[in-house]
Amino acid sequence: MENYIVSARKYRPSTFISVVGQRSLTQTLKNAIQSNKLAHAYLFCGPRGVGKTTCARIFAKSINCSNPTPEGEACNSCESCQSFNEGRSYNIHELDAASNNSVEDIRQLIDQVRIPPQLGKYKVFIIDEVHMLSPAAFNAFLKTLEEPPQHALFILATTEKHKILPTILSRCQIYDFQRISISDTVEHLKYVAESEGIAYEEEALSVIAQKSDGGMRDALSVFDQMSAYSGGNITYKSVVANLNLLDYDYYFRLTDAFIEGNVSGALMIFDEILRNGFEAQYFISGLSNHLRDLLVCKDPVTLPLLEVGESVSKKYAEQAAKCSNDFLYRAIDISSTCDFNYKVSSNKRLLVELSLIKISQLNQKKKSDQVEELYWWEEYKLESIALPNTSLSETPKQPQIKAEASVLPNRTSQIKVNKAEEVKIRPITNNFKAPAKQVATISILQSQKPEVQELSKEQSVEECSNRFTLEQLRRAWLEYAATIPTETILVSTMKSCSIELKDNYKFRVQVTNADQHQRLKDRRDSLLPYLRKVLNNSYIDMEVVELAPVARKTIFSPLDKLNYMVGKNPNIVTLYKEFDLEIM
Repeated sequence: MENYIVSARKYRPSTFISVVGQRSLTQTLKNAIQSNKLAHAYLFCGPRGVGKTTCARIFAKSINCSNPTPEGEACNSCESCQSFNEGRSYNIHELDAASNNSVEDIRQLIDQVRIPPQLGKYKVFIIDEVHMLSPAAFNAFLKTLEEPPQHALFILATTEKHKILPTILSRCQIYDFQRISISDTVEHLKYVAESEGIAYEEEALSVIAQKSDGGMRDALSVFDQMSAYSGGNITYKSVVANLNLLDYDYYFRLTDAFIEGNVSGALMIFDEILRNGFEAQYFISGLSNHLRDLLVCKDPVTLPLLEVGESVSKKYAEQAAKCSNDFLYRAIDISSTCDFNYKVSSNKRLLVELSLIKISQLNQKKKSDQVEELYWWEEYKLESIALPNTSLSETPKQPQIKAEASVLPNRTSQIKVNKAEEVKIRPITNNFKAPAKQVATISILQSQKPEVQELSKEQSVEECSNRFTLEQLRRAWLEYAATIPTETILVSTMKSCSIELKDNYKFRVQVTNADQHQRLKDRRDSLLPYLRKVLNNSYIDMEVVELAPVARKTIFSPLDKLNYMVGKNPNIVTLYKEFDLEIM
């Protein structure tokens, strides 16, 4: 009896041209062979079953071929190619890192690297599932991988590139293999079926390709399973029954019920699906994909995104013609929301049934007094609102001041002028650097704070906008504190607080409690004029910020103790002054 070989092994590619779905990578490898520009280490990474190890073997055979073809393929006739095809080549070594991942295994491999090849130019080492190596094995492999002998070439293959050390990645040329498309998988399955004399339906092969999720090995395994199940005649119904998949027919019938507004019909179809043993979440996810495919069929530009057989594609086109874009947008939104909320719902069946009812009622004619629900894509469709003597495109005009030279600091917006009057401000001539814009529009506030210093219209900006540094501000701050020796608590607060210079001549003072905050606020009317005069800048403004409470310190200074007691009882200040107390 002849030994049976599974299709994944029997139809494994032996040349670059027979590799499915990786044309760019195989062309790059062939060009490297033809130009004799070979790296000493390669890393092949990508999903399972896409041809990483296969390409590594083909590459290893091609670089040792004595008579390569002009296309860069192996001749399959020389001694090196024949020994490789018969499995007796000593120039190609394969190591399974999943079961040989210790330091000792790597050391044995390094010992083999030193031995030159007996036949051919290169000794190739293919390490599969290289991410399974232990950190110690990776470190033992680093030096050899970086500077191998001229006759040694390493090809590493992995499905999880993120688990490989960066020091390994930097020593390799990295080739990222992509998932095989459904169309390429179907074409290869057709070739295998015709070679084996197996009858098939194209829709059945398309379902197998979708089930394989981009892996050719998985597709061929399912193909062998379906061939054995159907007795050499792979049909769509046999594939759906054996793989326990929801038939397209369920979704087509359900969509027809949605279009007709047949709520009871939609619920009965859903009940039939549950009685056949399908999970409700799997159903609702498939419904979202079905509605998405209908939407794809509406536009010829997106039609290539529909990856189904020809007969099923015609059904999609016919049903898509009956659905409006608005209906599909809303239905996809409802089904996606149901899929998102399914796991947290306490009554999962009711959640799905309510979603089906909502979709069934989308095409119903709404009553004139019914408020239509807004979905996310409609929230921005705002209707015009009639305002007295205004429109949406117009905003109430504010009194404006035109500055001829540059944008002034924020304090300029607080100058009191008549609403209808325009004040001309002379250009700044000191070291204040003007921005690029030369004309500024400054809004005039109707109400001014009582502490804001008024400037006359004749006052020059040059006289009161000198720049100053944080050190100058701190010096003026302490000089002011020296003028109020009678208020000991305030002086201590001003000496201990933190000052931060902000934009537009505004500075922030950080205090530790509410009492300090209030004392500085009470002193604002006399403190700000003093600073403006000393620093020659009329735009100086102060912001007092109380810091969040911090963890209690283990050691307190006398000032900390006094501030704490004053925060508890302000009358302690009077007691402190009258008896000339000292805090220990």
